[in-house]
Amino acid sequence: MRFNFLYDFLALIFPQSCCLCKRSLFDFENQLCRICQAKLPVTTYHLRPQNNDLAIKVYGLTQASNVMSFLQFTKKGISQKLLHQLKYRNKPELGQVLGKLYGQRLLESGFQIGWDAVLAVPLHPLKEKQRGYNQSLQFAIGLGAVLDIQVGQSLKRTRFTSTQTKKSRLERIKNVEGVFAIASEEEIKGKNLLLVDDVMTTGATLAACANILLEAGADQVDLAVIAAGK
Repeated sequence: MRFNFLYDFLALIFPQSCCLCKRSLFDFENQLCRICQAKLPVTTYHLRPQNNDLAIKVYGLTQASNVMSFLQFTKKGISQKLLHQLKYRNKPELGQVLGKLYGQRLLESGFQIGWDAVLAVPLHPLKEKQRGYNQSLQFAIGLGAVLDIQVGQSLKRTRFTSTQTKKSRLERIKNVEGVFAIASEEEIKGKNLLLVDDVMTTGATLAACANILLEAGADQVDLAVIAAGK
């Protein structure tokens, strides 16, 4: 009872607000108000996971089976604002909320692969320490909670790399060569895995991770991101 009173008092003094519109949230809302949730630029890639522009991007780079994105990315759009909040405004819970929303959408559409685990593209330990968390892992945690699958951490980043932002497609591919490694092969062999990241531009990073997993004996690797543009 004392805890509830303190929580209500703090909520009154410091009300939580929506990450997008900044409106005060109701108790049943988390990070995003229902109005902004309804405005999210969701995609239908999960309805055609082998036949979309994202699958074309990674074709020839990896043998990933299904490629999907929760949101459509547009510069200065809703998805970019969410990613900025997630990565630079210390909002790890936002990643989990987005993962849960996407997981629920997959369930409602009947999308079932039977994944054994969901893995996130790892950050370098120095970058993760600086940020305080891996935003892609938070997305994975939300997905795992709704889809009832374990969240694995069998991938590790062995080398610090410069940002991919201003690099060409070829430069991005070369920039991630030899960057990732397997932390535990026992969690990989013979498994169907969902590999997730926050955003896909050229698909170079996801492809590099997927190839490492497949080489380690994964039976199938599917890719999903919070947001991706055409």
